[in-house]
Amino acid sequence: MKYKLTRKQKKTLKRILVAFALLVVVAIITHVFEIEGILKLILFLIPYIIVGYDVLRTAFINIIHGQVFDEKFLMTVATLGAVLTGEYPEATAVMLFYQVGELFQSIAVGKSRKSIAKLMDIRPDYAVVVRDGEEKTVSPEEVLVGETIVIKPGEKIPLDGNILEGSTSVNTAALTGESVPVDMACGDKVISGSLNLTGVIKVQTTNSFGQSTVSKILELVENASEKKAKVEGFITRFARWYTPAVVISALALAILPPLFTGISDWDTWVLWIKRALVFLVVSCPCALVVSVPLSFFGGIGGASKEGILIKGANSLEALSKIDTVVLDKTGTLTKGTFVVDDIHPNCITSDELLDIAAAAESYSSHPVAESIINAHKGHIERSRIGEVEEIAGKGVKAEVDGKTYYVGNGALMDMVGAEWHDCHLTGTIIHVACEGTYLGHIIINDEIKSDAASAIKDLRSLGIKKTVMLTGDKEKVAAKIAKETFVDEYHAELLPSEKVDQLELLLDGKSKVAFVGDGINDAPVLTRADVGIAMGAMGSDAAIESADVVLMDDKPSKIAKAVRISRKTMNIVWQNIIFSLGVKGIILILGALGIANMWIAVFGDVGVLVIAILNSMRAMFRMKE
Repeated sequence: MKYKLTRKQKKTLKRILVAFALLVVVAIITHVFEIEGILKLILFLIPYIIVGYDVLRTAFINIIHGQVFDEKFLMTVATLGAVLTGEYPEATAVMLFYQVGELFQSIAVGKSRKSIAKLMDIRPDYAVVVRDGEEKTVSPEEVLVGETIVIKPGEKIPLDGNILEGSTSVNTAALTGESVPVDMACGDKVISGSLNLTGVIKVQTTNSFGQSTVSKILELVENASEKKAKVEGFITRFARWYTPAVVISALALAILPPLFTGISDWDTWVLWIKRALVFLVVSCPCALVVSVPLSFFGGIGGASKEGILIKGANSLEALSKIDTVVLDKTGTLTKGTFVVDDIHPNCITSDELLDIAAAAESYSSHPVAESIINAHKGHIERSRIGEVEEIAGKGVKAEVDGKTYYVGNGALMDMVGAEWHDCHLTGTIIHVACEGTYLGHIIINDEIKSDAASAIKDLRSLGIKKTVMLTGDKEKVAAKIAKETFVDEYHAELLPSEKVDQLELLLDGKSKVAFVGDGINDAPVLTRADVGIAMGAMGSDAAIESADVVLMDDKPSKIAKAVRISRKTMNIVWQNIIFSLGVKGIILILGALGIANMWIAVFGDVGVLVIAILNSMRAMFRMKE
């Protein structure tokens, strides 16, 4: 990803280069001509002030406002102390390398923000709305629910809606991370933030811009940095107490040894003051304060490239700790779309049985009815259909070709006195009878997603101890899905409240539990789990609002990917913490003993900062499968 320096960064880089060139020239001149005294001081102060005046100015302003203990204060005291003890080149070099570290930090943060901002490209600039027969270009915020908008090839889809006219291919990569276009036609739902590729389409809006998918996602991403992880809070509190402690320790190191050893000549004082200055330089906590939030920011940005939205560092940290995954069945492990698996006729042909059932169900919008109509494929002549009556909880009664048919479950067959029998196959069984004569049944099943089984295996390979499926479906259906997807445990025929009860049993204080659902009717369980993961959230307001992690497409394999990203990020965070504290601790001891000089202290500060930042930036990159 290309990154252009900002005007401020260019200005800082120019100052660093000028100061570095002057430092080299001054060092050569003072060495060759053996310049000493006040003239040497003045010469070295020129590059020192050029590169460090903003640090000195900020430290002075902060002191006036009572904000004493920060890294700029440490750098100011350390470098001015070096000047007073005659270490002019070291003082300028420390300030120079500190500014290099600050510039590097600024570039890294900017690059990370650009990674997040790439997601902001989904924000539409305009919408073309049809009003009074004319097309008008307006702001997306001005379009009302129910209005018709026109979207041409190459334009972003500005609002959620349903296609009224036309067909096209849609690129959802900005939302899902998947680059393969999706074909859309009349009646299909389109999501704001997607890119229209091939055809002109007219769309009837279903949400205002403020309630649209793109608006909610943008709000989520913008607020992600506000939700701090526990480790971030620890680092903030640590820095608040650490810096004053370091200043007091450095002061003690400078004063106490000369006083208590009984050797208090000027050379001894200078020796211990130099050690205290090394102590101050190396103790600067900026490597921790910068690299930890940057790691989380990079992890969240890297996840967004994969179509995984993590609501904050706290959610990312919690996700890395899960050892139990609970999954809803419909819409998570299965597609949530029913298909006809088989037809078992009695006295008539399979085509005749399907034709009768499709005609009877043709006025229904129930998913089961739609699956039968889709399986029929042919045109259903509405003139054949007379009165249709829905019988609550049982099915439908319909007149087709002048005869009365009953299409529904076993209870409906019992009601009309048809001698029906259950099916040896697993699924939703739809029985058909004419008057009291049993005509057969149709077996309907919810399709298992192609990557459901591999997703469970991936979770197990990550060390997830238990996978559990919860569903309101029948025991036989649940058992079949559980077996085919390899989940460890399942619970069937559950009401929504009973799903929460089952989750409570798993939340025993020892396990860290993630619940994965489609977000439409799983809000209570998503909220109750340690981590709520919403599956296939494009267009689902409930998913975006209730979950901690939002998977923008409906692939279960993204669950394991989200866990991997969170664990990779947390590994980077702890690597930076251990590395920074370890190196600084060693150099602090060496400095106190007089073994480490100012140049080693510069590495302990700026070098550690640069290495930690480079390590943090790894969190931004996509993970290889």
